[in-house]
Amino acid sequence: MVGFLGLAALFPPFTASAIGQPANGILIVQRVTSERDPLTKRVQIQATRIRMEIAGPNGAAQVSIFDGGKQVFYIVDPARKTYVEMTKADIGRMSTIVQGKLAEAQAQFEKLPAEQRAGMEAMMKGRGGAAAAPRYTRTGSDKVGRWTCDKYDLTQDGQKVGEVCTVNPTTLGIGTMDFAVLGQMAEFFSTMTPQMASQLPVVSPIDLSANAGFPVKTVMTIAGHTGTMEVIEVERQTFSDSLFAVPAGFTKQDITAAMGGRWVGPGR
Repeated sequence: MVGFLGLAALFPPFTASAIGQPANGILIVQRVTSERDPLTKRVQIQATRIRMEIAGPNGAAQVSIFDGGKQVFYIVDPARKTYVEMTKADIGRMSTIVQGKLAEAQAQFEKLPAEQRAGMEAMMKGRGGAAAAPRYTRTGSDKVGRWTCDKYDLTQDGQKVGEVCTVNPTTLGIGTMDFAVLGQMAEFFSTMTPQMASQLPVVSPIDLSANAGFPVKTVMTIAGHTGTMEVIEVERQTFSDSLFAVPAGFTKQDITAAMGGRWVGPGR
């Protein structure tokens, strides 16, 4: 499942100036709360690698690893000791399959009576299927943890959908070069369709869509459901190579497992 801000708003230019060569790595810990159980997200970043771990109250974790040097994305299930490996070629191949399925669905849709088509279009619009990118409007300041942040309202199609509070990245001791791997990740997933993205584990580690700074708190309401993501820790750390590798003894699964078996094969 992709992070609730979505991939589309992930990769605009980072506005802070670089603060020199990055250290070995950066740890960012976020708390995610919604109508479900609260989650903790740990994001560990290096120049060409990033690891994202999501854990719930019972400690069960979902791990995603992107290695820009190898150009591979791993989805790791520690509980089952399994993993899925995705290359850019895999993403392109599956995107082609998805687009073919969508074309078939569109052809069937066009055959429906006009009244039925109008009803389905209204339903999809209500789900935000054709929504525009959110706009940011500065509303003042707030306090999140130990940080004083600039607060923005997010609006979409004229409606308020959330809020974000940002700080200057240098306040956290981080800068542009620390997030170079996000650009590599954007390129890696550039051929992914939104339908594919909705089936993958989170690949949006950080939302950098605000025009000024790094978000320490984001609140979004989508389809009547509200989620809050709040940064609780940012610090530089030294990470071992093993952190960005699949643990020994884990079993590799077919890539279709990442999609829940959808879109591949007849009758799916």
